[in-house]
Amino acid sequence: MKYTILILVNATGQWLTLPRAERDAFVENELRPIFKKFKTTCNIRLYDADFTHAHISDFLIVETDNLEDHAYLMGYLRESKTFAIPYFEVKELVVGVANNFRGSLAIEDVTGVN
Repeated sequence: MKYTILILVNATGQWLTLPRAERDAFVENELRPIFKKFKTTCNIRLYDADFTHAHISDFLIVETDNLEDHAYLMGYLRESKTFAIPYFEVKELVVGVANNFRGSLAIEDVTGVN
C-alpha cells in the first residue's frame, strides 16, 4: 500500500534569524544526507507556504510504501537540529492513502450476499 504523508511545520526564530548562507549550508550538509538515506523508499518533496498560511511556514510530502522507513526518517529529523533546536516545529502529520474510500473489498465480503 502506498502512503502519502503531509508533515506540516512552522519555522522558528532560531531558523529565521540564521543568515541565508547558513540556512543553505544546513539544508545541503544536514538535511539532504538524511533525505538521501531514504531516497529508495521515501519520495520527499519540500514546499514553502509562509506566504499563503498564517500558522504553517513549510510542509513536506512524503510518499512511501514503507512506514518503517518513514518512522526512521522522522527519527533522524527529530535528532537533527531540524526538530531538536528546533529550527522547525511539527504542527501536524497527516497520513493518507489515495482513493482508499473505494476500499479493497467487494460488497459481498461485507454483506455476505452473492
